[in-house]
Amino acid sequence: MILSGDSLISLLKSKPPLVEGVDKSQIQPNGIDIRIDTVFKFESAGEIGIKESQIAGVSEMAPDSGGWFFLMPGAYRVRLMEVVHIPLGISAIARPRSTLTRCGASVHTALWDSGYEGRSEVLLTVYNPSGLRIQRGARIIQLVFFLCEGRVGSGYDGRYQGENV
Repeated sequence: MILSGDSLISLLKSKPPLVEGVDKSQIQPNGIDIRIDTVFKFESAGEIGIKESQIAGVSEMAPDSGGWFFLMPGAYRVRLMEVVHIPLGISAIARPRSTLTRCGASVHTALWDSGYEGRSEVLLTVYNPSGLRIQRGARIIQLVFFLCEGRVGSGYDGRYQGENV
């Protein structure tokens, strides 16, 4: 079951809140809009093995004086602005906002597991051959929250727990 805006508002008032730093305009009927904070350009290959992985190297891109990034076609790692605290019994997925897709770009994400806390990073891909201008603080994804059926256990305990906080 997808959580509604009213349920999300209630969870935003909990301690810790479902998502930190959210204003009223970010709450949608079925999710919460999340904003772009930092853009990173890929500098090296990543490596995914059976027992070990090595995350691709990146360098941080600097916005212009107005906080705008100009992104040529390609893939970028993006740090999100808000910190999330997913309680046990709830998980989340993200979908790109339609304005982003109408500009020729999209966001690719993974599942936010029950118990995850942190400031997540996602993949932003610019497909538009003319590129994309995007400002720090722009809303790029909508997090959609689901109730989990059955026992969740102790929750997320992976390498990204507490990232970027």
